[in-house]
Amino acid sequence: MTATSALTSVNPEARGARESRPTGFRPALARGILRLPVYLLLAVASVFSVLPFLWMVIASTHSTPELFGTPLPVLPGDQLWENLARLQESVNFSQVMLNSLGIAVVYTVFSAVVSVMAGYGLATYRFRGRGVLLGVVLVTMMIPMQVLLVPLFQMMASAGWIDSYQAVILPFLANAFGIFLMRQSFLDFPATLIEAARIDGAGELRTFYRIVLPVARPQLAALVIYTFISQWNAFIWPLLMLNTEDRYTVPVALNTMIGMSRVDYSGLMLGSLLATLPLMLLFLVFQKQFVSGLMGGAVKG
Repeated sequence: MTATSALTSVNPEARGARESRPTGFRPALARGILRLPVYLLLAVASVFSVLPFLWMVIASTHSTPELFGTPLPVLPGDQLWENLARLQESVNFSQVMLNSLGIAVVYTVFSAVVSVMAGYGLATYRFRGRGVLLGVVLVTMMIPMQVLLVPLFQMMASAGWIDSYQAVILPFLANAFGIFLMRQSFLDFPATLIEAARIDGAGELRTFYRIVLPVARPQLAALVIYTFISQWNAFIWPLLMLNTEDRYTVPVALNTMIGMSRVDYSGLMLGSLLATLPLMLLFLVFQKQFVSGLMGGAVKG
């Protein structure tokens, strides 16, 4: 009898602990060791991705001369309130934030309605030319924005909408990406449920809003987040349409802080930080719906 067998025969608890050790412990440890370089690489990439935002936070609390001084500031300074007051005085930042918020909310609501209803129609109804219509919608995604600027500007000018919010919102309500995403989410919905609702006397709108739409909530949430962020960050079209400073959006107002001979970098950093915070909060609150919505729309159909 060996020493180990003698020990286990005398102490049954030691034998039970030895027998209860999981059999997959060593393979799991080996996989963890093999994945360690990947984890380290992801950690380094995460640090580098956070550095620009961290520098924006630090720079917004210093004056512009301090940002170009030696040594480079690596800790927050004491100029935050001075920079905020100068930002408000130079571009009326509180007003442009409200402008951007109003435009983004209105655009998101109406664009989501158009995308949901168009996607539902392309996925559910059978009519001649449906495939051609879907192809035309997808082709519009390939047209560069620069090609549309001149004809759209002429259309807005002929309508007398220059320097108005409807000129910023209306031309892009029909979002090809949103229509395609919602169509993909409706493709796998059982047609028998829709037919049953119609037999029971439910109208088309009631069937859509009470039966079909709740199933597409993750994709709808992803569409709302994507649409809001894209409109919040829009720059070229609002720059062409809006001429009055009190009507500017955040990107357009921040662009006016870049002068020919002098740039207020600290104020620009603070404005960029304040403009980024609502988007970060929106994504952090709805990140689960955003990811699940995009993945669900990508694998269906």
